[in-house]
Amino acid sequence: MAISVMPKHDLVKSFAKLPEAVEIPDLIEVQLSSFRWFQEEGFRELLEEISPIQDHTNTRLDLHFVDYEFREPQHSVAECLERGMTYSSPLYITVQLVVKETGEIKQQELFLSDFPLMTNKGTFIISGTERVVVNQLTRFPGVYFTLERDPTSGRELAFAKLVAEHGAWLNFETSSRDVISVKVRGKRKIAVTTLLRAMGFDSDDTLFALFQDADDSPDHAFIRSTIERDPLVRNKATALADVYRKLSSGEAPSLDSARSLLNNFLFNPRRYSLGRVGRYKLNKKLGLNIPWDYTGLTPEDLVQIVRRIILINNDREVPDDIDHLGNRRAQAVGFLIQKQLRIGLLRLERAIKERMSILGPELATPAALINIRPVVAAIREFFGRSQLSQF
Repeated sequence: MAISVMPKHDLVKSFAKLPEAVEIPDLIEVQLSSFRWFQEEGFRELLEEISPIQDHTNTRLDLHFVDYEFREPQHSVAECLERGMTYSSPLYITVQLVVKETGEIKQQELFLSDFPLMTNKGTFIISGTERVVVNQLTRFPGVYFTLERDPTSGRELAFAKLVAEHGAWLNFETSSRDVISVKVRGKRKIAVTTLLRAMGFDSDDTLFALFQDADDSPDHAFIRSTIERDPLVRNKATALADVYRKLSSGEAPSLDSARSLLNNFLFNPRRYSLGRVGRYKLNKKLGLNIPWDYTGLTPEDLVQIVRRIILINNDREVPDDIDHLGNRRAQAVGFLIQKQLRIGLLRLERAIKERMSILGPELATPAALINIRPVVAAIREFFGRSQLSQF
């Protein structure tokens, strides 16, 4: 009978027929490395997303987040457990305020929050209670194509869902009348030809030329049917007005306002992002060659999505298996904290812009502009009330 000596134990009898072949890995290293990534890179990415913050006129003040530092915790793990405290690190940020009129730079180091730290066991101590943040299995950002049976005609029709890292999701649908439409964040349907016209493909001939290699079925003309669905939309200006009316439920005060709304919904990387993983997956699936560090949408993305929908409707391409594990990923603690903290920083950005409009350049300082409550509330909500933060 084989006898082996194990660490931290006396003699242990082994009844195995085979010798131990694989060493048990460190099962909490995923959590530790993910939180370390957030401290070193993830939080910096968040600050770069919102920096610089400008006033509403973009002419008076610029606020830059220069650096940050997680300082040493003030209490040990054992002390926090015994006294009912949170094991945390003071988080400080270095902020620069630039007064554009004079070129003056005001720099301050500010306290942002007491940020909960992960212990060596991969847990957090929140108000004296040990908690763990579990991983979440979610879809990859990118586009997913499916087939659904139409209840009236019995046809198999192609649908698509464009999933963003953060920002509006786009749902593409094919009707039994061969009309392809899209919903942005669940709002009213927009014909895809109207959306494409608003992006610059404004003439009928241009639209037909884009899809002539895919929309060639003798029985179904998807682009022609979609164009005929909105007979009043025939150029970029009318398309922008129609998109504005359906996304904001009102008439556009000007063409620039309609263009700005569309750009902010889909093409502004600060408001809409596929993430690097989403950009990679989209390039791979649609055969694109857009740089991986550009995480926003492009008109070419939408053109290729519509082309793939038409090809699936014509039985020339196959839909995706959305339940395949290759389309899913495990989001570890660092990414989950980053996602929650992004909400708090966006609220902080709005509050800073409001204060910039109230305070003059002489009175404005980083300390006077920054209110840490939105960030503190986002952190407290995640660790205290999130379903992923468990005892």
